[in-house]
Amino acid sequence: MRMRLLLSGVLALSTLAWTGLGAALEVAPDASHLAEARQLVRTFASNLKKELKAALKKGGPVTAIETCHLKAPDIAKDLSNTSHWEVRRASLKVRNLEDAPDKWETTVLERFEALNKADAPEEAMEYSEVVPGKNGGRVFRYMKAIPTIRICLKCHGETIDPKVQKQLDSLYPFDQATGFTENDLRGAFSLSLPLE
Repeated sequence: MRMRLLLSGVLALSTLAWTGLGAALEVAPDASHLAEARQLVRTFASNLKKELKAALKKGGPVTAIETCHLKAPDIAKDLSNTSHWEVRRASLKVRNLEDAPDKWETTVLERFEALNKADAPEEAMEYSEVVPGKNGGRVFRYMKAIPTIRICLKCHGETIDPKVQKQLDSLYPFDQATGFTENDLRGAFSLSLPLE
């Protein structure tokens, strides 16, 4: 009962806090944009998962790290090029410095972190809004949390095999993306679409 009240309180506060998330415009996100963003995230996740499963089967975690290093940016770039969206991942604990969050993403990731700690349902771990663009106009922004699942722990966990660590050190000298446990917030897919 106490946990349920805590969760309800966190969800209520988070919902109120979302409304002041940045310089949001008083425009409700378009349902078709939301559907597109969700589909792009499903495609990104599915394609990356397929590549990682094949790499794990072929050569274990060391091979999977190389695959993730090469394929994840390619998948994001391909989706961006074919969709007119900017598609990327962001995290508070980055492995690739290109995944460092901007101010808006940082705020959303921190909210996701609070919701995750309160055991919020997965559906609560997405957010979208229309914000002012850097050069005027409006931009639809969307984020969907990436949870840490068991297989992620081979490369992102608290205890990492020395061979895996050596490969991580080689490819990601500034890696911060370790020390996770199952169900931690690993990061999020982050999409943006200029509307004007």
